Amino acid sequence: MNQFSLQDTNQNISPRGADWGSQNLWTWEGFSCHWRMIGNPLDQPIVLIHGFGASSSHWRHNAKDFAESGFCVYGLDLIGFGQSEQPSTKKIRSLDNEFWAKQLVSFLETIVLTNKFSKAILVGNSLGGLVAITAIARREDLIRTVIASPLPDPALVRKPGKFQSKIISIIKTALVKIFFRLLPLEIIVPLIARTKLIKIFLGFAYSRNISSDRELEKIIRDPAKKSTAARALRAMCIGMTLRPTYSTAPELLKRLTKKSQKPKILLIWGREDKLVPLSIGKNLLEEHPWLKLLIVDNSGHCPHDESPNYFNQSVLNWLEFNLKANS
Repeated sequence: MNQFSLQDTNQNISPRGADWGSQNLWTWEGFSCHWRMIGNPLDQPIVLIHGFGASSSHWRHNAKDFAESGFCVYGLDLIGFGQSEQPSTKKIRSLDNEFWAKQLVSFLETIVLTNKFSKAILVGNSLGGLVAITAIARREDLIRTVIASPLPDPALVRKPGKFQSKIISIIKTALVKIFFRLLPLEIIVPLIARTKLIKIFLGFAYSRNISSDRELEKIIRDPAKKSTAARALRAMCIGMTLRPTYSTAPELLKRLTKKSQKPKILLIWGREDKLVPLSIGKNLLEEHPWLKLLIVDNSGHCPHDESPNYFNQSVLNWLEFNLKANS
């Protein structure tokens, strides 16, 4: 059976702290990247990849548990997020999951896989899950398994479009770039970041009331308050809108499906997810029965942060069961 469910009956969260681990900076292709590490560098590495608008701080309730269970835990701030650089479209034409996957792969090669292990475990929330899937589709030789919680992509709910002529594609590209360059993100982003609007948007990602969670608010608010946040968001909007079809989740999964030995991938979905509904995860399971799906009750879009005790134990149990034969 590929689908299973957990009931989260205990909402008490033992504090771990957003400033977990030793913090470091790494320069990749001229970009400043922030990353963290906790645990023994000689243990099996796990890399935690945050979602949109978040950072490695968002794994505040997970990293320590994984490290105490015998893993070396890394957290990477993707370019444009957290304490990593927020570049403009002048420095980077666009930001999309292919770009972040390249950053992640280089992180694995340069920093993570320098000891006895040749492969890492990837755990991603939302956008981080898409980046992890993109990475394993490109460089499976570096990755033991992926846990995506959940797996978002607008392409998962769109019907495949008809072939577009080159002229139509050029016009679409021009219109998208014009729209996002004219969109006053320099006004919109600070308005959201410096007002109660950010709490409203955060509320959609959680099933419980998070109005008193000051640490969570700070995790999301601080990067958005930077003067460079709007320009980085513009690069992301352009990049994710104009991605080639082969970079979308449906095509990446099709590529993985064709492999004779399919990678072990676990999808974790909050039953109350209002941003990426559970129906998308169930559809993925029907289309790709080799995937595994874990449903966490009483949890929204961020089960790792909303139901951390169950999330952590489920991940550890799944890793022990599925990776023992390959260790």
